[in-house]
Amino acid sequence: MALQCGIVGLPNVGKSTLFNCLSNAKAQSANFPFCTIEPNVGVITVPDDRLTTLVDMCKPRSVVPATVEIVDIAGLVKGASKGEGLGNKFLANIRETDAIIHVLRCFDDDNITHVDGSVDPVRDKEIIDYELLIKDLETVESRMAKTQKQAQTGGDKVAKMQYEVLRQYQEALQQGLPARSVEFETVDEQRFARDLFLLTNKPVLYVCNVDDASAATGNAYVEAVRKAVESENAQILVVAAQTEAEIAELDTFEDRKEFLAEIGLEESGVSRLIRAAYALLDLQTYFTAGEDEVRAWTFLRGSKAPKCAGIIHTDFEKGFIRAEVIKYDDYVTLGSEAAVRQAGKMNIEGKEYIVQDGDIMHFLFNV
Repeated sequence: MALQCGIVGLPNVGKSTLFNCLSNAKAQSANFPFCTIEPNVGVITVPDDRLTTLVDMCKPRSVVPATVEIVDIAGLVKGASKGEGLGNKFLANIRETDAIIHVLRCFDDDNITHVDGSVDPVRDKEIIDYELLIKDLETVESRMAKTQKQAQTGGDKVAKMQYEVLRQYQEALQQGLPARSVEFETVDEQRFARDLFLLTNKPVLYVCNVDDASAATGNAYVEAVRKAVESENAQILVVAAQTEAEIAELDTFEDRKEFLAEIGLEESGVSRLIRAAYALLDLQTYFTAGEDEVRAWTFLRGSKAPKCAGIIHTDFEKGFIRAEVIKYDDYVTLGSEAAVRQAGKMNIEGKEYIVQDGDIMHFLFNV
């Protein structure tokens, strides 16, 4: 499933360092703006203890984990909405992603130049917010100009609905509020709003990039960010990108675990970030498990069984008959598929079944 999270931020906030930790793709890291021009795409494995447990139980010949795509987008600057610093190109790259990971610099380091001369993550956030808001306002007002006459002089109900959606967006954006702060009731309104592909309508995760000493506890910069985003209902993640880079250089799992323990962490920031990105895209996982293969399949939260079957093969969806569903906890507790069947814990589900995160599934189909 090719949904993507885009990493954005001002130059020199640690985006590319973080991306390098996430992916085998190596974005150039340099102490000057625009060292990353083309967006780098990394297909990142999603850490999942459930997959590890199923592999230990099934001893399969192959294992396929879930993945998420992360895009490293070059640093935005003030004036990007007007084309400053190759801004139009960068904004277009953001538009193509499905969610935004906004990296904020929350550390002091005289050796790393800040594009605005001082460290202030709330100001940095507001700079990028403003550029995205301005671009969205241009998009909305351009569509309004095309729709207004049709909505006001004709009897076109669709045009009237579209104009009202655009008007509500315009009002919010002019007040400095992101498009995602506006909610619509009807399916038609929601569909039209989604099809506008507004930059500020994308879900956002704020990543506070801190120094090594603040990796476990955060710092005053993080608290300032937390206060600034209170009204957004947005998630904040604290990560020390440079520390993550050092962890990535360690050879063994034991060495990495020991390093994390020394700085007061149970899990790396990269693992937490990957899972947060997966959730930000509203993705969940179901499994197929057997001696041949244990595989994690990615689906959108709320998907029904036929749609999930189609992720394996389109024929599975076209000819869907039913799904055999085992709950992960039942599988682990009872020890095997055969034991689950014998205990009567395998459920037979039809076309209306909404697949749940962690389900272990078999699909029956006929084409």
